[in-house]
Amino acid sequence: MQGEIEDKCGIVGIHCSDNSKNVASFVYYCLYALQHRGQESAGIATFDSNHGLKYYCGMGLITDVFRDYEIQTLQGNMAIGHVRYSTTGQSKIENSQPFVIDFGDGFIAMAHNGDIVNSEELRNELLNEGFYFKSDSDSEVICYMLKKEHYDNNKDVLAAIEAVCKKLVGSYALTILVDGKLYGVRDPMGIKPLAVAKRDDEFILASETVAFDVINAEFIRDVKPGEIVYFENDELNSHMLESAGSCKISHCMFEYVYFARPDSTIDEKNVYQTRMNIGEQLCKLYPIDADVVIPVPDSSIPAAIGYSRASGIPYGEGLIKNRYVGRTFIMPTQEERELAVRLKLNPIKSALKGKKIILIDDSIVRGTTSKKLLDLVKEAEPAEIHFLVGCPPVISPCYYGVAMATKKELIAANFSTEEIRKQLGIDSLGYITLESLVEAIGMPKEDLCLGCVNGEYPTEIPEGLEAETYYKP
Repeated sequence: MQGEIEDKCGIVGIHCSDNSKNVASFVYYCLYALQHRGQESAGIATFDSNHGLKYYCGMGLITDVFRDYEIQTLQGNMAIGHVRYSTTGQSKIENSQPFVIDFGDGFIAMAHNGDIVNSEELRNELLNEGFYFKSDSDSEVICYMLKKEHYDNNKDVLAAIEAVCKKLVGSYALTILVDGKLYGVRDPMGIKPLAVAKRDDEFILASETVAFDVINAEFIRDVKPGEIVYFENDELNSHMLESAGSCKISHCMFEYVYFARPDSTIDEKNVYQTRMNIGEQLCKLYPIDADVVIPVPDSSIPAAIGYSRASGIPYGEGLIKNRYVGRTFIMPTQEERELAVRLKLNPIKSALKGKKIILIDDSIVRGTTSKKLLDLVKEAEPAEIHFLVGCPPVISPCYYGVAMATKKELIAANFSTEEIRKQLGIDSLGYITLESLVEAIGMPKEDLCLGCVNGEYPTEIPEGLEAETYYKP
């Protein structure tokens, strides 16, 4: 459900073999295509042999942070970029990325998507050794660990990355700019996506393939779980982490259900087609007699189309999304917060009144947003409301970079489907089953991270971590 779950970040990296080129503007366009992955802050770091490292970060959307002046000052033929939504760490400028710290005789810049489960333990170790942190983000922990391995243990960059990755538990896709080189790193479980493309004399790394499309780059392949990629002599080079072969592959299923743009392809699975498959599976599970199938825009549109085609029931728009609404959680009164819901979605009363409707959404997490949404729909006086959900009941928190509620706030962890239906005040409620979701994605179940829907996590979770808050109020 939009508004209840958020991904942490989107990352980009560009390496150009022509030292005279500046690539910051292309990073900007790629980040623009990844804006859905984070709206709290944005940043770009660039490097070339003449100007060294330059970077700029700010709070807000990419268009708020960067104007022509900021882009023009970021000179360099190599660059990384980041858009952020906070899970670990508060929403403040100190947590914006890329992180930049001194590194040997130069600097290291790093952008991170994911969450490090054992970051608190690693942070305390660094604090005891005299490191000072300017942020409360786990991404800064990784930066200092790289610095320590490089400086204290006299390791080259590849060896330092290898040593750090051995100590990290959790999810991470990284773009790293150091010593005049660009590196991309994906954790051995492959939880967070990362892919590589090429355009002329440039190699591009990005969280989603849609970033390549916007600059007309040709997709090469996904970065493999546990792989470090880097670029020399206009060639893509690869180094596999020692732990790559021993870790269980655990791609995040929420990328397909909700996070990724539908025009992206992740780990060889087209997101749009997967969501169409989800709609078809919902039709098999819940063959309902209705007048119209309506999506909750935007992520549920393909699923609603899939249900419509499979059932023969007409597809229709019953909710219009205002795409120009910014963040509304800062509104001080409950009345204003209620108005904010109406700003984001407005029902088309003539399309709903007197109709038996099938309303399809991607997920229900806390249930608060679903309740407000359905209250709006009811004002249009439909004859029946059948609410279908393209994700199984979310019963456990995510510890790998998805901003989500704690277990006591997850509605499906505390109430049965029938009890939730009654709370929502609708005619029927149906979740896709885990088996049907796996079939829709088209991957083996053992290659997916399903911890939030079955409580089975790909890593050990530190004791007491569940008590922490994994969503931003």
